[in-house]
Amino acid sequence: MEPTSIRLTAPEISSLWTQYMFETMEICFIRYALEHLDDQDIIEIYKQSLELSERHVLRVKEFFLQENFPIPHGFTEKDVNIQAPRLFQDPFYLYYMYIMILQGLTGYALSVGTSLRADLRQYFINCNTETILIFEKTIDIMLTKGIYSRPPIITPAVATDFVKHQSFLTGWFGERRPLTALEIGDITFNMNRMHLHAALKVGFRQVTASNKVRKYINRGADIANKHIAAFGKIFREERLNFPISLQSYVTSSTTAPFSDKWMMYQIQLSTQAAIAYYGAALSVIARYDLGEKYVALTGELLRYAEDGANLMIENGWLEEPPKASDRRALAKGEKEGMDGRD
Repeated sequence: MEPTSIRLTAPEISSLWTQYMFETMEICFIRYALEHLDDQDIIEIYKQSLELSERHVLRVKEFFLQENFPIPHGFTEKDVNIQAPRLFQDPFYLYYMYIMILQGLTGYALSVGTSLRADLRQYFINCNTETILIFEKTIDIMLTKGIYSRPPIITPAVATDFVKHQSFLTGWFGERRPLTALEIGDITFNMNRMHLHAALKVGFRQVTASNKVRKYINRGADIANKHIAAFGKIFREERLNFPISLQSYVTSSTTAPFSDKWMMYQIQLSTQAAIAYYGAALSVIARYDLGEKYVALTGELLRYAEDGANLMIENGWLEEPPKASDRRALAKGEKEGMDGRD
């Protein structure tokens, strides 16, 4: 194993910083959820997740201290009111955990791929392994309780074949070919995520005290519902079943369990993840009309994310990630940390 005296690279620091922000955000949500959950199976999942997140936060702090990097602020008990009334019903909490676990697993896989130092690689591999075990329990409970909507099935082909005509790529004019299994899988996954986005925003807009934040969340809810409708239209044309809405699992509470900063970060994180997943889907689809649809939807999310970042900056909520030294400022004799520089 390589000695820990080897400095961590920028991608490695980035992975740790991103995980710290994500895990401290999740700890706030989990602690609040545990005050309201009734289902013992879901409670057990949340308790295991809390223990795991708290352990990860401590380990990330150790890595930062070893590297003499400041500990990120992240999110604390000031960002959550665990005594606030229940905002979501039990099935939503289970679905939320399912989506967040998937997002965490994606992050761990990327972190392993960009980590060079042996101890950090092993750390992220362990994070992935531990999280997969919770994922297994989560998906089993969802299936047992009938909460998870199974994706469409397709009829097996008589034999394997190769594409013989460029019409395989068409979609704007003429008869469209049926969706491939890859395209069905990506649309199903992205619809699942958008259903979570929509339900979160329905809850958040009820409890925020800021008119600006509420206006921004309302816009995001409209975007999420628009994307759900676009994906649903594609599936209806193919006579395929699609995921169900989660918005009925939002209660009528108007008391904020989370700070506006926390809610904006959750929305911003989910929007950025959606952009990444849309990009992954775009890379494998082969029907022109689907490609055009994903490009348009991605552009809408990019504009929404930019406006969200500006709103967070305006309120002092956007924590700055570690960055390279400002060589131009240093060359002028300016010290880092002056004029807003860190």
